Amino acid sequence: MAELYVGLMSGTSVDSIDAVLMAFPDAGDTLEEQPHTLAAIGHPIASQTREAILALCAPGPSELDRAGQLDRQLGQHFAEATLALLRKANIAPDQVRAIGSHGQTVRHRPPGSVSTPFSLQIGDPNTIAAITGITTVADFRRRDMALGGQGAPLMPAFHNAVFRTSRDRAVVNIGGMANITELAADGGVRGYDTGPGNALLDYWVKLQRGLDYDADGAWAASGAVHPELLNRLLADPFFSAPAPKSTGRESFNPTWLERASVGLELAPADVQATLAEVTAATIANGVHEFAAGGELLICGGGARNKNLMARIQRRLPTWSVAPTDHYGIDADWVEGAGFAWLARQTVHGRAGNCPAVTGASRETVLGAIYPA
Repeated sequence: MAELYVGLMSGTSVDSIDAVLMAFPDAGDTLEEQPHTLAAIGHPIASQTREAILALCAPGPSELDRAGQLDRQLGQHFAEATLALLRKANIAPDQVRAIGSHGQTVRHRPPGSVSTPFSLQIGDPNTIAAITGITTVADFRRRDMALGGQGAPLMPAFHNAVFRTSRDRAVVNIGGMANITELAADGGVRGYDTGPGNALLDYWVKLQRGLDYDADGAWAASGAVHPELLNRLLADPFFSAPAPKSTGRESFNPTWLERASVGLELAPADVQATLAEVTAATIANGVHEFAAGGELLICGGGARNKNLMARIQRRLPTWSVAPTDHYGIDADWVEGAGFAWLARQTVHGRAGNCPAVTGASRETVLGAIYPA
């Protein structure tokens, strides 16, 4: 009999809460029978809440008070998203084994960025469990960091479980930031953050045109890549740093773009085109380092950006580039499905990290369990 898990994810883009209901085969050690999605929703985040989250992502006054209140509020929002999902699926809460909640990252300081690395996600799991009546698993990143890892990216272990094949295959998630999972034909797994994904594209189109995102990348397509700005952005040391590595808004933010733009005359659409090219180039560079050709599976919001997908394909002519929709899981819901899978791993006492990806000293069970 299948086990049901809910995965909750709010990413760097802070555009919505992804809530995904997954059915997994019973507690066997492998996923010989593929898991499948029963239902999924994007639960909206109110603009006022989004602004509060983004404000908390940078140092500022009264951080502790703001973080404490927002932690509880987001716990309520995550619970509401779960209950809305279950209503859509016509599933009772007592049919769900557990919720896996990533929470909302408000600060990620990986090894090398500060003397004592940490990663902080908010969205109180106690509140989620209390409102939904469902055991909740959360705080997935800090155990990996306690073992010397980056605490990110966490999806490669899930990608390895559901997307592995006998051929070289890469999986790229393009959310606010972008990350790559390399699934080598010989069984090897490697992964890391490649750099900015949609975050700066969304910021720039909001600033210049008042839009939440650049639909299909149409505005970027109307501009021309500015060579000097592109070179300055790609000169950031993060891109040439060896893996394991992870990043976030702490590094790739409006200030980063402003510093690179000093002294340049830039048409707004050209900036958008250049930012899209940065995302495509850094993803393609990672794929090139992995293998000469193969299958590239794209998930996250970037998979719906036609212009961005075309830029990636142009840079990778020997690779087939397609959304994960073609490989069994809708590109919009892969991360949510992944946190449902991580909750399953934790509930059954199984490792959820991939040390070859994060740099942790060993495999470990991730997260903490908050009983209903």
